[in-house]
Amino acid sequence: MNQYDEIKQGEKGAWVSIGAYLALTALKLGAGYWYISGALVADGFNNLTDIVASVAVLIGLRISQKPPDKDHPYGHFRAETIAALVASFIMASVGLQVLITAGQSLFEGHEETPNLITAWVALFSAVCMGAVYMYNSRLAKRINNMALLAASKDNLSDALVSIGAAVGIIASQFGMPWMDPVAAIAVGLIICKTAWGIFYSSTHALTDGFDEKELHTLRTTIARTKGVQTIKDIKARIHGSNVLVDVIVQVDPELTLIESHRICDEIEHRLGRKHNILSVHVHVEPLESPIGN
Repeated sequence: MNQYDEIKQGEKGAWVSIGAYLALTALKLGAGYWYISGALVADGFNNLTDIVASVAVLIGLRISQKPPDKDHPYGHFRAETIAALVASFIMASVGLQVLITAGQSLFEGHEETPNLITAWVALFSAVCMGAVYMYNSRLAKRINNMALLAASKDNLSDALVSIGAAVGIIASQFGMPWMDPVAAIAVGLIICKTAWGIFYSSTHALTDGFDEKELHTLRTTIARTKGVQTIKDIKARIHGSNVLVDVIVQVDPELTLIESHRICDEIEHRLGRKHNILSVHVHVEPLESPIGN
């Protein structure tokens, strides 16, 4: 299975998320408004933003499958990163709206005790999202798709949000109606935190940021390649769910061109096998002898 086939497989996870979010959003918003639960309504809006985020991931995966062209010699893999960035803005706007609405309800003293049915709806939603998380997480790891892996983490946070909403609703049954809007505020904060995490990772990737620990791991793999004397320079950047690496290695100056080329091939092979690197550009230089030798 090549990278394009893997991206195609990732669409299944996006569709599963969209289907689950559509059903749960309708259920939560309907039950939340009917049985007067701010926490469940906030959770429903949280899932509404997740629909947008999942659609964005799906669109990004579709665009990423386009082959390289004159304007995009490296392909269109960053489309999914841009889609995630757009989704983060939408999630942040909804999260802020949830915080404002819940805050007004809390400070204006309009708390009402919601029906216990809404707690069961929240718990049912948590179980559903837990199952979606397990499916998407396994699929993402199997095809090594970073966008789907991030989406699966969002699935897990949604399950935890629903549990939190259920706790707030149940607590309101024991003479604490203010716990329902407090739970809604907690949900709003989680939405904003999730939006910030997606925004940060997306902008970090789009500005060619790369994790230092992961770069050190790549350096170690290259350094252990037979024939590599030293690593003069190494750089890496994220391209969608893929990693592009540029490295300058120094080898024995007595090696032939063919032998040096074999070292380059071995570096590419090792990085592809151990770290699933999409593209490796290796520049070979002769090892300079110390002064005086």
